[in-house]
Amino acid sequence: MYANAYIAGSLLVDAGVSPTAVEPYRDEIELIVLTHGHHDHTAYVRELAHLCDARVAIHEEDAPALVDDHRSLSLHFGARPPGVIPDLLLREGDEVGEFRVLHTPGHTPGSCCLYDPVSCDLVSGDTVFSDGCFGRYDFLGGSREALARSLDRLGELEVRGLYPGHGFPAEEGGTGHIRAAASLIRRL
Repeated sequence: MYANAYIAGSLLVDAGVSPTAVEPYRDEIELIVLTHGHHDHTAYVRELAHLCDARVAIHEEDAPALVDDHRSLSLHFGARPPGVIPDLLLREGDEVGEFRVLHTPGHTPGSCCLYDPVSCDLVSGDTVFSDGCFGRYDFLGGSREALARSLDRLGELEVRGLYPGHGFPAEEGGTGHIRAAASLIRRL
């Protein structure tokens, strides 16, 4: 039910994992970056921020989901949103750690991916998965057209490793997975 989370240097990307999973890394984490505001990616952000004494960052268009039942989809999980105010509002082109923020709307209005131009790794949240699929666009704020544009844009990048919000990462051939997703959404 919950989402993948990744530690990259001093970043924790997404907060859908329990604090006990992150506890061994607590002293290394300085910033928690949320790829979007859905509950399965934000469920433990309050606890993790406290545990790690870390700041919280999310794209400015998804920040309201941290306090809104409907935008967060928290009621689908029998829960409430985390109720935190982010310390940092992300925008297209911002840099966090070794990553550049790419605003990739479609799954949510503020969905974002993190791209490392040196390693060519992409942490994709629910924008695109390593099986050639993509996140749902039928929830509040989702848009098939925006997601298709985001996938086309990502497909132009050189992506080696693809680290999605659900499922298994692909350590090689990320661009192929992204282009497969872009092709699939156009056929729907």
